[in-house]
Amino acid sequence: MDVIAAQALVKEFKTPWGAAARTVRAVAALDLAVPKGRIFGLLGPNGSGKTTTILMILGLLRPTAGRVSVLGVPAGHPEARRFTGYLPEETRLYEFLTGEETLDFVGRLFGMKRADRKRRTAELLERTGMWDARKRTLATYSKGMARRIGLAQALLSKPQLVVLDEPTSGLDPVGNREVRDLLRDVAAGGTTILLTSHILGDVAEVCDRIAILHAGRKVLEGDVKTLLARTDRLAWETDVLGDDERAGLVAYLREHSISFEGPSAPRTTLERLFFETLESDAGHGGGVST
Repeated sequence: MDVIAAQALVKEFKTPWGAAARTVRAVAALDLAVPKGRIFGLLGPNGSGKTTTILMILGLLRPTAGRVSVLGVPAGHPEARRFTGYLPEETRLYEFLTGEETLDFVGRLFGMKRADRKRRTAELLERTGMWDARKRTLATYSKGMARRIGLAQALLSKPQLVVLDEPTSGLDPVGNREVRDLLRDVAAGGTTILLTSHILGDVAEVCDRIAILHAGRKVLEGDVKTLLARTDRLAWETDVLGDDERAGLVAYLREHSISFEGPSAPRTTLERLFFETLESDAGHGGGVST
């Protein structure tokens, strides 16, 4: 069973009444399947329908048409919410609480026992690099520190599904890498992660599979390694060659008219794939309004 399953998902919004009143289709006939234990990236430019899709998965928006289920029950069902963690794009927490108090408060909301809250809070403060700042109020935190606490609260109840909207926003390179490592560990433990990010390098590093949305439609989906592979080139990996060996190999390739560029891996980048996909789709002229 897929942890997230969406079929023909549609979401339309009505613009204000008047001469220019119209219906805007934010998500159009979206099919999506995210299996257990995978890190799935949902990509797209601003206005592509990413946040709308996430809100429907969380049950915070009702679809206009189609259906979406989480853990086998309709999105928004109490059973689905019970096993889902969420980090929104904007981290909004109680600034008068300390980092430690914040996690304890969230644990109370989940009905966790005191001993479990204390143990889990300490574990996540360590794993997110926030242990030393645990007694400081959130009002004194930087954006990156608040982001780490937000991630910790999303993971606090050991959810089966974690939905993360721009999880590395505001983090420095060290924190960015630590969060990526944490997400890999979480997924390795069987938790499914759905994330969005504008930092395409992060997505390429951490995601198993991605889908690109444009104008509310899914225009590309696939395994990251497969999508980034260059099928028009072939690469060989060898041990480091000596000067004579290298010269001999180059001479052989030239003798047989085999073109080569040197010892580089035939791999494109997710950023290039992203924009090529959008440019290709724009050429087909897909509208979003009716």
